[in-house]
Amino acid sequence: GSGTESPMIGDKVTVHYTGWLLDGTKFDSSLDRRDKFSFVLGKGEVIKAWDIAVATMKVGEICRITCKPEYAYGSAGSPPKIPANATLIFEV
Repeated sequence: GSGTESPMIGDKVTVHYTGWLLDGTKFDSSLDRRDKFSFVLGKGEVIKAWDIAVATMKVGEICRITCKPEYAYGSAGSPPKIPANATLIFEV
């Protein structure tokens, strides 16, 4: 897409990201792997916070997202790196 339009539901988007727990512990980073991450927007392939936030972004934009548990992994967490009911911070 161009740098002036946001993606639409159903578009494939490709991003770099880093994720931290609220205490600053980094749990994942596509930058560390040097491998971008792709997903189809609005189809539930990622946590709810990403579907909402990435839909507002433009090409080249960097966004920091604070995700309450209900918009991330909830009471299940994502063991072993993400505990239950964790608030997460992502830079996308």
